[in-house]
Amino acid sequence: MKIKSLDELIKLREDSIKKVNLRETGENAGDTIELMVGMATCGIAAGARETLQALMEAIQSNNLENVKLVQVGCLGFCHSEPTVQLNMPDQEPILYGNVDKETATRIVEEHILNGKMVDNHILIKSFDKA
Repeated sequence: MKIKSLDELIKLREDSIKKVNLRETGENAGDTIELMVGMATCGIAAGARETLQALMEAIQSNNLENVKLVQVGCLGFCHSEPTVQLNMPDQEPILYGNVDKETATRIVEEHILNGKMVDNHILIKSFDKA
């Protein structure tokens, strides 16, 4: 990508800052949805970087300002990497496994936006019962 003007450079900088803020703080603390991506060695080897990028793109393309995207270490399911834990306010955490780019997009568009779980990728629905 070639930057042709100062305005394009400023927009690129603002977009980059939004991505960093999305990963580090989220936008609204009270109603924040948190997506935790397992980024230990096993996750990275299985494609967690691509999963993280797909989640970030889906969050941005849907203008979701209340979603916090966090890189974490091992979530304990190395056999099902990449793994993503979804924490929504007033709901039990959901742990998704084998989350490729397509599944990452589905988690945002189907689960976060429409409340429909991506059933064939759920590892744990409630951590109290695990």
